[in-house]
Amino acid sequence: MKFQAILFAAALTASSLAFAQSGPPAGKALVGDTYGDQVTASAESKAITVDKLNKQLKKDNKKVENVAIKGKVTDVCDKKGCWLTIQTEDNSNFFVKMKDYAFFVPTALKGKSVVLEGNAERKVISVNEQKHYAEDAKKSQSEIDAITQPKEEIRFVANGIKVVN
Repeated sequence: MKFQAILFAAALTASSLAFAQSGPPAGKALVGDTYGDQVTASAESKAITVDKLNKQLKKDNKKVENVAIKGKVTDVCDKKGCWLTIQTEDNSNFFVKMKDYAFFVPTALKGKSVVLEGNAERKVISVNEQKHYAEDAKKSQSEIDAITQPKEEIRFVANGIKVVN
């Protein structure tokens, strides 16, 4: 019985180490590269701007499902590649997470134009959550300390991401 317990513990440790990720995946984020689910040509051709998404979110009670967005990546999580930000027309950013934490993106995605497929909504983001992501983005302590109010913003959960240029 002890042998089985030791064997089980060893197998569990090995599988945990195999799936552990120490940083974002390697990759150059070249045109045509995809992360997560494939982004279809149809979705790519129907992708809307962030401005149109924002208008649709205001009209559709703050949530839009199964939408494709085209935008420029401004930042990627340096720890795992588990989130990114997209630049809006007014030079602000909106936040993108990967659906079910199922895939990650390389930091080379910064500065690239992408098409994202997934769901979007307007959400109020707590001070603690904003500070957490500011720390992930390696913001200065003074920038983190300046976060004192919840804020409403677009949040996007991506099923798939495709580099388009």
